[in-house]
Amino acid sequence: MPPARAPRFHPPWSALPGGPGPAAPPLRAWGSAFPRRNGGRWEGNASPLRPPAASNPCDTASSLSGLNTWGSASLTGKCLGHTWGEGHLDFHPVWYISASKLGKIGMAVEELQSIIKRCQILDEQDFKEEDFGLFQVAGQRCIDEGHVEQLLEIIQNEKNKVIIKNMGWNLVGPVVRCLLWNDKEDDKRKYYFLMLDLLVKLCNPKELLLGLLELIEEPSGKQISQIILLLLQPLQTVIQKLRNNKAYSVGLALSTLWSQLSLLPVPYSKEQIQTDDYGLCQCCKALVEFTKPFVEEVMDDKENSQENENLKDELLKFCFKSLKCPLLTAQFLEQSEEAGNDPLRYFASEIIGFLSAIGHPFPKVLCNHGRKKRTWDYLEFEEEEGKQLADSMASLAYLVFVQGISIDQLPMVLSPSYLLQFNMGHIEVFLQRTEESIFSKGLDLLENGLLRIEDNSLLHQYLEIKSFLTVPQGLVKVMTLCPIETLRKKSLAMLQLYINKLDSQGKYTLFRCLLNTSNHSGVEAFIIQNIKNQIDISLKRTPNNKWFTGPQLISLLDLVLFLPEGAETDLLQNSDRIMASLNLLRYLVIKDNENDNQTGLWTELGKIQNNFLKPLHTGLNMSKAHYEAEIKNSQENSQEVQNSKDLCSVTVGGEEIPNMPPEMQLKVLHSALFTFDLIESVLARVEELIEIKTKSSSEENMG
Repeated sequence: MPPARAPRFHPPWSALPGGPGPAAPPLRAWGSAFPRRNGGRWEGNASPLRPPAASNPCDTASSLSGLNTWGSASLTGKCLGHTWGEGHLDFHPVWYISASKLGKIGMAVEELQSIIKRCQILDEQDFKEEDFGLFQVAGQRCIDEGHVEQLLEIIQNEKNKVIIKNMGWNLVGPVVRCLLWNDKEDDKRKYYFLMLDLLVKLCNPKELLLGLLELIEEPSGKQISQIILLLLQPLQTVIQKLRNNKAYSVGLALSTLWSQLSLLPVPYSKEQIQTDDYGLCQCCKALVEFTKPFVEEVMDDKENSQENENLKDELLKFCFKSLKCPLLTAQFLEQSEEAGNDPLRYFASEIIGFLSAIGHPFPKVLCNHGRKKRTWDYLEFEEEEGKQLADSMASLAYLVFVQGISIDQLPMVLSPSYLLQFNMGHIEVFLQRTEESIFSKGLDLLENGLLRIEDNSLLHQYLEIKSFLTVPQGLVKVMTLCPIETLRKKSLAMLQLYINKLDSQGKYTLFRCLLNTSNHSGVEAFIIQNIKNQIDISLKRTPNNKWFTGPQLISLLDLVLFLPEGAETDLLQNSDRIMASLNLLRYLVIKDNENDNQTGLWTELGKIQNNFLKPLHTGLNMSKAHYEAEIKNSQENSQEVQNSKDLCSVTVGGEEIPNMPPEMQLKVLHSALFTFDLIESVLARVEELIEIKTKSSSEENMG
């Protein structure tokens, strides 16, 4: 008996109540050109869709060596077929026939007719293993030698109905192979289609289901969509003929189809969607039509039988997986006249419609995701598939709120702040990803939520929710690490918009968080500029805002007016932060008089001078001296370097940038020196203002 192999298309999301139970059994390759697999690999150099001994898959009449891929010289195995168990399948070995056993076969049609005549006088239960094998080989020979019309007549013959029911499934593989590989102008294609339809109609549906799924499972690349589009209708017909275990069969089919479609690249641009080179868009449309009858069956069942509940579970799993792939990465056409021609948008609309039809409208699904107390019955499923489900839910939120699909189902009484809270977890999921097509959706979803809220109205208590702090941190990562300028700028705009929506205490809390976590000079400079703006607003109000004046502000300034490593701080790398800090200090000195001391600056001036101004002076002197020496050394040696054609290297951020020409190195050094001069000039102005203000205050006190 061939060793069992792990199932390749058993539904991976199997934790729903009433699931299929044990793992799906191994599937056998069928049709004479299908080699046996051992341990998940194909033995020999054969492909399941292409015979090993011929370039034309339907031209193997001269060789039967592909019929016995593991080298048996005689008939092997015990029986053909399988039994249909409770929730799973049990298989028995299949007969395979070697060329040496059969010898030279004459006319293929005569051979097949001879086999059929012998079987016609037998009862169904009396068919022998050898009969199955001989029928398979003779039928394959008929196809290979081009006797398609004669084979079709044999299949259509009412006298052969029982034989075709039990043995005809062996011919489906070769027929499908010919439809895929033969020239589309071949005048025999119509016979292949007729033959496929008849086999689907006449053969045992249990055998056909597994065989069709095996055929769908094997191709790669552009062949995936070709075979799916060819076999979806036959597969639907076969499943609808099944009387038992339909839910399991639907789940098995949908999981196999989804697994194959997930291998196809998702079109990104309008041109890619229209050309649809890999056929994903066509397959999505066809998959909707494939699924509709089963959704309607669930809707029509008023008794809520266990089988119907199982079918609901399988459809729900399929919808969740479709929301993740392809819809999580899918890009949609603009919501205009072209939106109606967007196949991916159509697929998304239908999937959301399926959710509602099977009793899980998106408000119910979204509102219960992530809650400790849920009103739906899929806690076990959510815990097992948490990461996958999180992606699916984020995708669903984007489709509803940004794309506006079925948004009319959303209750109108929900407040903007609640909707933002509702979506923050989904935005966090998006921003954790590095794929542009995914995290850009997080930016869109965040913008959609923030624009609903008035400035300064988002309460600081929301920052106690984890996602309200992790989302701005995610925005910082996009701002600093994303290679695409437009997305970096949009992320910066979203962070500013988010700051604007928070109340004063919320802004204060967020500023402290980002100053402690961003570790980026440019981001810190951006936060310091926002602190300056909030101080300015506060000083113009009566009474002052306590969060940006007095003791609270001094606590915040302790994070701003200092050098991380004292005088040895890398001033060039921290230049943006230092310049922003000096500008803030200059503003405070100008706006706040020592006698008023609204900001508390004058009370803390001594600490600011010791922790910030004096170390900055020392650091500037050291840095300028170092870079001036480097410039002098480079200029003295420039002639030598040019003559030797040597190239210099410069270290930036701890990483060496090789092959920098000497003249470029000099430009970098001069640029650094210019930055130090700029910092020094602002520092001098700040110290001058402090001296003027202090002297003026002293004179007023004396007077």
